Amino acid sequence: MIPGGDPGWSVVKTSIHHPGKQFFDEMTPQNEPQVDLKNMSPDTLVDFLSGMGKERFRSEQIFRWVYQRGIDDFCQMTDLAKTLREELCRRLTISTLTQETVEVSSDGTRKFLFRLHDRHSVETVLIPMEGGRHTLCISTQVGCAMQCSFCLTGTFGLERHLATGEIVNQVCAVRKDYPVDNIVLMGMGEPLHNLDNVVDALKILYARSGFDYGPRKITLSTSGLVPQIYELGQRIRVNLAVSLNATTDEVRNRLMPINRRYPLAELMEACRQYPLAPRQRITFEYILIKGVNDSPADAKRLVKLLHGIKAKVNLIPFNEHVGSVFLAPDEHVIRTFQTCLLNRQIVAIRRAGKGQDISAACGQLKGRLEQQQ
Repeated sequence: MIPGGDPGWSVVKTSIHHPGKQFFDEMTPQNEPQVDLKNMSPDTLVDFLSGMGKERFRSEQIFRWVYQRGIDDFCQMTDLAKTLREELCRRLTISTLTQETVEVSSDGTRKFLFRLHDRHSVETVLIPMEGGRHTLCISTQVGCAMQCSFCLTGTFGLERHLATGEIVNQVCAVRKDYPVDNIVLMGMGEPLHNLDNVVDALKILYARSGFDYGPRKITLSTSGLVPQIYELGQRIRVNLAVSLNATTDEVRNRLMPINRRYPLAELMEACRQYPLAPRQRITFEYILIKGVNDSPADAKRLVKLLHGIKAKVNLIPFNEHVGSVFLAPDEHVIRTFQTCLLNRQIVAIRRAGKGQDISAACGQLKGRLEQQQ
């Protein structure tokens, strides 16, 4: 995700907090398990409250308390009737996360490790951008099943999907202390492999009474699950980024095993069919790996692949890490590749490295700390 390097980190105790626990214990019957409010999309909460005989606007009130004001205790929701608050305490819980570890780079990048209720962990990265803005990179799975050969997260394998609440709680936790202007689902995991939970999380991020982000503020990155790309386009609006990284099936099969199931021709056709707003483009992420996919011939093939697609290309020099056989290309090779695209009217941006003095690449912090345990 982000080039990383030697760590310098501090540890903060983890806490998975459920407010009003004593009250829950007293009020909740043994046969009625509580539901995490943060697993509920706006429509799901409306239906839940409707089953209690409550009006639709109550769901908006609750969302504003939780997502805009950061309140995690129903007792503090003072514009709700006391009887409703008591019923919500009995039937619902509001989960939260706090960081177990945070690493801070000299360039302002912050990498958080969050410990989940079952002791698994995920990473979230806050990236400072130009103009004082901040982009938050969040995870959607514990580990990943895609097994891309250049990705450290893939070496962990897939442990499980993140619940909707675990996805949005990364945003909640960081926003308590820092501004978050844009969100990218580019952390640990393949978002489209966890499509239902991701779509519900996006609905919370978009909700006026929730986080109130517009679709232009959020980008989802996929390794290329073709059926899910079509489904995503039908279900919700979101900027799409495709991790491409090769211009032939032979090379992409080696780098990204998912290509054996959904080869380049199918993937590019799905991208051509993906619904876009008038000024919207699909981002193609291209990790440049020395001697593998960085030749002028690769650049020319990439131009042909993108024909007919409103596209921009993010060029990302490979982030070298211990255990990988891959290397980053030389500087002149990167410039030559980019120039080839620009000369053929392809928007090609070299993504600036962030967090190079911490473990900022996806999976590095989790991997290093779990080796120490």
